[in-house]
Amino acid sequence: MYDVAIIGTGPAGISAALTLKTLNKNIILFGSPSLSEKIRKAEQINNYPGLNAISGEGFARSLSEQLSSMNIEITDRQVTGVFNMDSHYGVLCNTDVFEARTVILASGVEPIKAIAGELEFLGRGVSYCATCDGSLYKGKTIAVICASSEYEDEVEYLSEIAQKVYLFPLYKDVSISRANVEQITAVPREILGNFRANKLIHSKGELDIDGIFLLKSAISPSALVGGLEAKDGHVVIDRDCNTNLAGLFAAGDCTGRPYQYAKAVGEGNVAAHSAIKYLSQH
Repeated sequence: MYDVAIIGTGPAGISAALTLKTLNKNIILFGSPSLSEKIRKAEQINNYPGLNAISGEGFARSLSEQLSSMNIEITDRQVTGVFNMDSHYGVLCNTDVFEARTVILASGVEPIKAIAGELEFLGRGVSYCATCDGSLYKGKTIAVICASSEYEDEVEYLSEIAQKVYLFPLYKDVSISRANVEQITAVPREILGNFRANKLIHSKGELDIDGIFLLKSAISPSALVGGLEAKDGHVVIDRDCNTNLAGLFAAGDCTGRPYQYAKAVGEGNVAAHSAIKYLSQH
């Protein structure tokens, strides 16, 4: 059981991890070891105090070195769900569950916005996890919306289970070549159904399907955490980074504008102290 589970390796998540580690808390940090893609792609950062005209790669390298110097390891797993278990939280990564007394969401903003019907049918024909739910579609017809080539192994896994796979790649140079995988160059628009999703509307027509998999690097906080209050696509927090769920905090871009490194780092620090306060009271 961890004291705090931190979701995200951007400035907010790293700030929270550094603060909590300094105060001897038992933490687990989920995210990419290469840190935030948004940081690495920055040409030059001019408005962060103490760092004069540093490149994004330089900033990311400095953050990685600081994590390493404090023996903070990154758990390279994609979080697919966070569940309130009364006295603590369960963090789901595919089929594995990690338990923590508190959680800090620092997952940033989705690079790919949810399509209409995605959240409504989540768990009812819509899934983010191939290994979790793939077996439910043995011999069936599914659609897969894939955001990056790094998920092609999951597409191939699904093709071994399903009878037919309609693949919507959101990137170039697709390398998948399977007889039962049909690539469609169209924009997914809306997911429809009754109790379960059974139809995908796209820019060139529509498909009757048994299920839909969305394989992407980030999942909206509302989809990750049931009952989490959000507004305009951002997590609602108070000044202490509390969400509407006790023991669950949020920081960084996922809480709204401005999307600034300094703001994210500050909120990560505040969220860490709020988690410490919560732990001491419970």
